[in-house]
Amino acid sequence: MIKNTLTETSLSTKDFFYHLPESQIAQTPAEPRDSSKLLVLHKDSGKTEHRVFRDILDYLNEGDVLVVNDSKVIPARLYGIKESTGIDIEVVLLRSRGLDVWETLVRPGRRCKPGTVIVFGDGLLRAEVLETVEGGNRLLKFTYEGDNLFSILDRVGHMPLPPYITEKLKDKSRYQTVYAREEGSAAAPTAGLHFTEELLDRIRAKGVRIAPVMLHVGLGTFRPVKEDKIADHEMHSEFISVSKETADIVNNRTGRLIAVGTTSCRVLESAADENGILHPVTDDTQIFIYPGYRFKITDALITNFHLPESTLLMLVSALTDRETMLRTYEEAIEKGYRFFSFGDAMLIQ
Repeated sequence: MIKNTLTETSLSTKDFFYHLPESQIAQTPAEPRDSSKLLVLHKDSGKTEHRVFRDILDYLNEGDVLVVNDSKVIPARLYGIKESTGIDIEVVLLRSRGLDVWETLVRPGRRCKPGTVIVFGDGLLRAEVLETVEGGNRLLKFTYEGDNLFSILDRVGHMPLPPYITEKLKDKSRYQTVYAREEGSAAAPTAGLHFTEELLDRIRAKGVRIAPVMLHVGLGTFRPVKEDKIADHEMHSEFISVSKETADIVNNRTGRLIAVGTTSCRVLESAADENGILHPVTDDTQIFIYPGYRFKITDALITNFHLPESTLLMLVSALTDRETMLRTYEEAIEKGYRFFSFGDAMLIQ
């Protein structure tokens, strides 16, 4: 388990509050992907520029390395019935424990004690509750007819969109990056949603390497910080992986290291040593990055606009400072940027 060792600060959760008009919470993705707005924040001066996302090419140079999270979102929300009574049960897959056993969020949980059987998709998929674990989540053992669980989920599952998105997603692929590869996330690494295959090709043609890492995003990403002091907050655990090939690309770069999304940034900072060398790793991480953190390897970050008082807003604030970040968010609100998962993007460099 990888954790960070930060000196506690006096920052409070309420220090990261801002007011966002509900009308600026993006309900649908931009079309095409790379037509979203791009706010460029120069972290040392605090100056900003306002562009379109496809203009990201103007800010990338030969020798730079772009690190992307290639985890794939699974249709992790399931609607079923309790076999013994027929009552409706909602299940959200959070994390694989292997051998078709998953840690899940179950509603209503009080109706699902160990031994309970839940049926989905007219019997295509069944699950038995094994036990209750920390936080009230349930371990479920799935059984099905077919090659693998993911093929069944494609038929009976629904994309686990965040609660602030109320419109139905017409195309599942729009909550998926174009480079998504390995199933396992319960939420999308949303900074990557802005890239198209064509834009990635143009980036490569400029001499920029694109290197994948993997972090399976859990719903803990949306868990609010309940503690008054942010240093008292404990991050949820997430599974990460860095290959030797990616580590070699990163360590032999001649330019900057640019993380696509907070998930890629957390992987890099978890797997790098104090000398800024990235190591291959397969592990869990609970790294919590907030102002006061000294970045070991990340030079720049492509990210979306995050919820008030969230750990993600705290992370991006660590790249510059809290006051600059909140001032930049206010500027984005004034200029009509769209926020959160399907919203516009920011480059912090």
